[in-house]
Amino acid sequence: MRGLYYIVLVLFTIKFCSCSGICKENEKTALLRLKKEANDPTNVLSSWVDKEDCCNWEGVLCHNVTGSVIELSINGWDWSELKGLKIDDFQWLSSLENLDSLDMSGVDLSEATNWTEVISMLPSLVNLRFSNCSLHSIPPLFDHNSSVLENLDLSLNNFGSPIPGWVFSFGSLVSLEFTGSNFTGSFPEGPIPNRVGDFTKLTYLSLASNNLNSTIPDWLYGCKNLETLAMKDNSLEGTVSDSKNRFEGEVSEIFNTMNDCPPIGSGNCSSLRTLRLNDNKLIGNLPKSFGQLSNLQFCFISNNRLEGVLTEEHFTNLTNLKFFSASKSNLTLRVSSDWIPSFQASDIVMGGWRLGPDFPLWIQTQQSIMNLDISNAGIVGEVPTWFWNLSSQIRFLNMSHNQLIGEIPTFSISDSSMGSGGPWLIYLSSNNFSGLLPHIPTMVTELDLSDNTFSEGLTSFLCDKKNESYMLEILHLGGNRFSEEIPDCWMNWPELRVVNLGENKLTGGIPRSIGALSNLKSLDLKRNKLSGPLPSSLNNCTRLWKIDMNENELDGNLPPWFGTLSKLIVLSLRSNKFDGELAPELCQLNDLQILDLANNNLFGAIPRCVNNFTAMVNGRKEIRDGDDEMDYSYYVGVFRESARVATKGNMYQYDTILSLFTSMDLSNNNLSGNIPMSLTSLVGLRSLNFSHNQLTSSIPRDIDKMKVLESLDISNNQLSGEIPQSISSLSSLSYLNVSHNNLSGQIPVSTQLQSFSPLSFTGNKLCGLPLVERCSKNPKVENEEEEEEGDNEVEWFYVSMAIGFIVAFWGVSAPLLFIRPWRHAYYRFLDRTWKSWHT
Repeated sequence: MRGLYYIVLVLFTIKFCSCSGICKENEKTALLRLKKEANDPTNVLSSWVDKEDCCNWEGVLCHNVTGSVIELSINGWDWSELKGLKIDDFQWLSSLENLDSLDMSGVDLSEATNWTEVISMLPSLVNLRFSNCSLHSIPPLFDHNSSVLENLDLSLNNFGSPIPGWVFSFGSLVSLEFTGSNFTGSFPEGPIPNRVGDFTKLTYLSLASNNLNSTIPDWLYGCKNLETLAMKDNSLEGTVSDSKNRFEGEVSEIFNTMNDCPPIGSGNCSSLRTLRLNDNKLIGNLPKSFGQLSNLQFCFISNNRLEGVLTEEHFTNLTNLKFFSASKSNLTLRVSSDWIPSFQASDIVMGGWRLGPDFPLWIQTQQSIMNLDISNAGIVGEVPTWFWNLSSQIRFLNMSHNQLIGEIPTFSISDSSMGSGGPWLIYLSSNNFSGLLPHIPTMVTELDLSDNTFSEGLTSFLCDKKNESYMLEILHLGGNRFSEEIPDCWMNWPELRVVNLGENKLTGGIPRSIGALSNLKSLDLKRNKLSGPLPSSLNNCTRLWKIDMNENELDGNLPPWFGTLSKLIVLSLRSNKFDGELAPELCQLNDLQILDLANNNLFGAIPRCVNNFTAMVNGRKEIRDGDDEMDYSYYVGVFRESARVATKGNMYQYDTILSLFTSMDLSNNNLSGNIPMSLTSLVGLRSLNFSHNQLTSSIPRDIDKMKVLESLDISNNQLSGEIPQSISSLSSLSYLNVSHNNLSGQIPVSTQLQSFSPLSFTGNKLCGLPLVERCSKNPKVENEEEEEEGDNEVEWFYVSMAIGFIVAFWGVSAPLLFIRPWRHAYYRFLDRTWKSWHT
């Protein structure tokens, strides 16, 4: 009991003593430095005197145990005198390392250009309030490391610039106040998409009274805990996007727990007109009570994880349904062949549903249909004749990825649809349609008939209506059986942006009229039997992003006018018969990310100007004009650019990440000379292949600059010297082949290099793992080491003699010099010895 009494007494004493708060000396010194350096015309800091404990100063709060300053609140403005405190520097602040709250609202910080460093100086800072501080600049880039900041207030300042992305990337941010800070321009789109997953704790955001003039960005809808959003008094435009949450759980629970709506079966939800549950992670089947939403007009449930079977009962009372979007789910519709839906919808989007194997006859009842997606629905067989008549009113038709057969009749547009405007899109790819190509109305903007079995030529399709100008922007006929020559009548199609005739059996040359396509961005003629040189008219297509003509029989020199196609991102002429030297004008293609000239007859040196391929330095092309995504379709993602790239010893298809990939392949040519040192400036290059040429000299020693290099093949050349040690620092390297050269010496040691196959190093004079050949010591080197050791022994012998002499000399002489009796005794000894010699 007595022990417990002492413990309680000690704890009480500690608690009692800590309440007084004793300021730390270094923190007190820092605050006094602030007072000395600040301009304080209204004596805001008058209570800050040296003889007082700083924990008792006005605006200073200390920890009741440690005495550390944890809060500093200074209201710097005196409204009565219209002047206030001014601080020009924050160097003093670094001593307050335990500060978690800093409020300097009203303090003039116009000269404190390093104000953002406050966040990095204070690792425990939770609250930062710099409201009305006359701040006028904010850096576009700032690394705040792992800040724990929760509340940031920069309101009532005068930045006059866009909001930098870093202010939205604090993972712990709860409140953000930017009211009246004169931010301009659009919302940041930089680092936000990569870090918005951490930006989920925000509950308060005010961007009111600024000069923002863009649409609301999609990342804002990822702030699921947002309670207050103030954006008034700006110049925002556009529409408010769909919320795109990531709700999880059974979809039936949503119907049973709707706000202000008892279970749907009670009939109290009959007024519901719009239901948006798309882009979530909902699972399960739609309950049958879904069919009781008698006033439902717009239903969006696409892009979830729904599964199960829907029957006629699910649609019983949906008499007002106009828009039904439910694609990208694993749902099955099982209805009778004579089912007549109770609705007349304009939009039915059911891509990915199991609707087959029979063609869904109930579509015939939909007399108002304008947009229909029944792609990837397991439908087999011929399309009924009645459907082609119905299709004359459909503006968006997607029946791709089924097993449909037969010929497609000429498309027509109904008189009632002629003036309705909007895009006309037809996607019938990945089926077994055959015969001749159907004629299309002039107002169709996108046509995808790829990966079918259409045959014969293209003349009747492209050239029949010479007096009409078509609106077609995307033409994809790849993966069919077209033969004959490409007709020379492209002037009828001036709006084309994408032409894909790849993987057919087309012959002859590329027609000159293709140069009339001034809007062309993507030209894909790969894997045909085309021959002859490239037409010079192609240099008129200055908007081209991609040219893919690999695996043909094209010949001639690579024309210098390639350099005028300044927006080119993909240039693939692989496996043709091109010859001549590489024109230096190629180096003008700053945006080029994929260069594939492999398997041709090119000779001469690799241009030293390759470091001008800026996109291969940055890792992707510089974003400009909103063209950062290689998407062409009216519906984003329907038609996205792709490219086949040889890397890591295989062929890969890149589409969604194409804009991030960089590759250079000059293999299987007759190139000679050195590998240019400027090549190592391409620090964003991911794949490099110079194999099967006649390159000489050595591997560049600073190859380690190419930090993101994943695949390197320089085999079957005449390279000599050692593999540079720097290659061992390429941590991203997952494929390497240096075989069949004249390389010698030891293979550098690293985690990657020793894990590669021995075949990657054979045909050289190399040793060390992963080869079985071990590296023996050079005898010459051993002799040099022995001679060096011998020289060292001789040197130490003389050093030892000198030291021994010095020790012996001073061991005898020092006592004689400094000890008088010893000196006299020594003299007497010498005297006696002298006399004995003479007697």
